[in-house]
Amino acid sequence: MTAIPQERRVVTAIPGPKSVELQARRLAAVAAGVGSTLPVFTARAGGGIIEDVDGNRLIDFGSGIAVTSVGASAEAVVRRATAQLANFTHTCFMVTPYEGYVEVCEQLAELTPGDHAKKSALFNSGAEAVENAVKIARAHTKRTAVVVFDHGYHGRTNLTMGMTAKNMPYKQGFGPFAPEVYRVPVAYGYRWPTGAENAGAEASAQAIDEITKQIGAENVAAIIIEPVLGEGGFIEPAKGFLPAIAQFAKENGIVFVADEIQSGFCRTGQWFACEDEGIVPDLITTAKGIAGGLPLSAVTGRAEIMDAAHAGGLGGTYGGNPVACAGALGAIETMRELDLNGKAKRIEEVMKGRLAEMQAKLPNGSIIGDIRGRGAMIAIELVKAGTKDPNPEAAGALAKACHAEGVMVLTCGTYGNVLRFLPPLVIGEDLLNEGLDVIEQAFGTL
Repeated sequence: MTAIPQERRVVTAIPGPKSVELQARRLAAVAAGVGSTLPVFTARAGGGIIEDVDGNRLIDFGSGIAVTSVGASAEAVVRRATAQLANFTHTCFMVTPYEGYVEVCEQLAELTPGDHAKKSALFNSGAEAVENAVKIARAHTKRTAVVVFDHGYHGRTNLTMGMTAKNMPYKQGFGPFAPEVYRVPVAYGYRWPTGAENAGAEASAQAIDEITKQIGAENVAAIIIEPVLGEGGFIEPAKGFLPAIAQFAKENGIVFVADEIQSGFCRTGQWFACEDEGIVPDLITTAKGIAGGLPLSAVTGRAEIMDAAHAGGLGGTYGGNPVACAGALGAIETMRELDLNGKAKRIEEVMKGRLAEMQAKLPNGSIIGDIRGRGAMIAIELVKAGTKDPNPEAAGALAKACHAEGVMVLTCGTYGNVLRFLPPLVIGEDLLNEGLDVIEQAFGTL
């Protein structure tokens, strides 16, 4: 494994000539529906750097959408996955099982919130984990309704599209969607009509009222929420909201599911974001950061709920692939050894401090309406100066300017006006600050 110099380097236009050539091949061979944020083709990556085929080195503020938290070629992930590749690549756990799957489930039982007996089932993607959480909750409760929230994102399969709030690009033209999915308000503090200080209490009361009146609590199998809403704009539900919803679920025999696919595994400075307010979910879904870039996801939860599905009701040919399980054990080893929760908290301190300075310097009423998030899951919401009107044009322009200077950033948000930052947790502080320098310079291009 060759170490990549941890320094930004721009030697061609971005994308460069080799990437342009590969993009032409891609357009001829790959379905148009598979998009790309930036068509630079990666040659190698590691630490906080992505190196493209033209020799440019980009500072990585995306981590493959919160996946490569331990870096894109972490030593323990590579070592364990390589050893597993040499032994066998697949048997199907449902045919002849293997220890790695069991060990990942043991680690999940130890790491996830709560001291109750827990079990897990492993899958390939976040959407698969969410779908299986719904299956398990329905099997356990013998109910059908599923409650989700405004601004939530849960995947691109048929059921999870129905659970996802944002239409374009996730749902447009792909319906009809699965029935018995109901959406209620979330405590979006920055945009709550009576102010962020009232959002937790008012939004939870409103959501509970809608569930009770429009669905009937006795019909609800599961309430599913991201403790920090990812694609919806890195929204932290206002304090008090999650505990109130979790308590309502407990009182009514509803399975409370924390979707930690983007926020889990040290990303927010805790193993799981729901720990911030002491939430102990009945089920928790994980993916993205779990396996250092290899495809793996999980549903973990109370043993009696997890065991509700009949034998053969859960699974899939590739679910819990042995190489991915080895990668997960390597990623967890790295998170523990390097104290990546501590590193995430330091990233928050640096990023929020610098972003607040940028906000204060901007003339004519800041277009940075809100700075939010936790750990290495930080975002700025961009608005038209002097208002709270969404400004997706500014988000797009800033991302484009950063890309041109060799910093990989992502946008998100229901209104397309949020610039989000998801650096690898192993990024060096010098590189982190250099990336923030580029972002600050990008504001001068608007």
